[in-house]
Amino acid sequence: MILTGNHAVSYGVKAARAEVVAAYPITPQTQIIEKLAELIAKGEMNARYIRVESEHSAMTACISAEACGARAFTATSSHGLAYMSEMVFWAGLGRFPVTMAVVTRTLAPPWSIWNEHTDILAQRDSGWIMMMCESAQEAYDTAIQAFRIAEDERVLQPVMYGLDSFSLSHTAENVDLLDQGVVDGYLPRLDPSKLPVYIDPDRPITFGNLLGPDRMMEFRHLIKEAFDRAERVIDEAAAEYSKIAGRPQTGLFENYRCSDAEVVAVATGASSGDVKDAVDGLRDKGVKAGMIRLKTIRPFPGEEIKEAIGGVKVVATIDRDYSFGFGGILGRELSAYLSGDVFRYIAGLGGRDLTIEDFEGIINGALQRAEEGKGDAEEVWWGLKEVE
Repeated sequence: MILTGNHAVSYGVKAARAEVVAAYPITPQTQIIEKLAELIAKGEMNARYIRVESEHSAMTACISAEACGARAFTATSSHGLAYMSEMVFWAGLGRFPVTMAVVTRTLAPPWSIWNEHTDILAQRDSGWIMMMCESAQEAYDTAIQAFRIAEDERVLQPVMYGLDSFSLSHTAENVDLLDQGVVDGYLPRLDPSKLPVYIDPDRPITFGNLLGPDRMMEFRHLIKEAFDRAERVIDEAAAEYSKIAGRPQTGLFENYRCSDAEVVAVATGASSGDVKDAVDGLRDKGVKAGMIRLKTIRPFPGEEIKEAIGGVKVVATIDRDYSFGFGGILGRELSAYLSGDVFRYIAGLGGRDLTIEDFEGIINGALQRAEEGKGDAEEVWWGLKEVE
């Protein structure tokens, strides 16, 4: 089918046989839930669509559904995700295996509906596994794999995955859909008996769950151990999906032409394809460039990336986000693992367009700064204009 990134998610959720969809509209995510509502209304999807008054209520409904053993999904963006934040933490720290698509969008003010990753990365400590999609095909595939990862009894943590607003969410591509029987074999029904929290709908009893200081650390450590195991589960889920789909899948990260690289760019999201084109173009010019595409952000595969590119002399990280007083989030996090020169770039905030030439310039700029001995210098805001 020819699908936008948003509709690719919808068909992935349908194939995963989600049983409860609770969501509130917000640009540029709304198409996801509109299509799911349409599929449910036409009887093409056996699920309950819950109309809620806010994103906060949407996540509350999904948590409640998971607590009763139902497979639940929601989607949001930007301020909707911020409004939902309290219950995002409740789902993550409560270990409810909800899945959620986040169409990444700039937070206001000033008002914007364009792309940025700060909204999704602001939730990075909430106890959710976090991924980013590069294409509509990957959005469809990830929508299915996310349920498999979240519900694995070695993990049992919620999963959110990001789509760049408009450049992915509203861009149409050819998407290969799997036969329903194939998906059913890959993703069995949710077993409520395996859930950490289960409420019997026939006997709906719950008790106050105030926990004293003598046990809270242990509960947090259980989540830490789940994330340790999640790295293996994510790669396993991708490998098995590759077999049933007949196309390669990315688990933790994608290694693109890094085996003999002297400079490696690190990026995530929909612009990753342009970074690869930039790498190819530089290779044609004699520059030994490579790229690491971060598919999974939590758990952060720092040790695995270090092993993959530990001998590379120059690394350029490209962040479409910013943490004030800290810097580019992914660049700063990766710098903690690498001993070589890491040159951090902030680019594309607020949906500013980034071209192949921009990425070539970033990679060449990192090489030049390394030659000048600038080491791990202050990060560069690429294409920054003077503000009057």
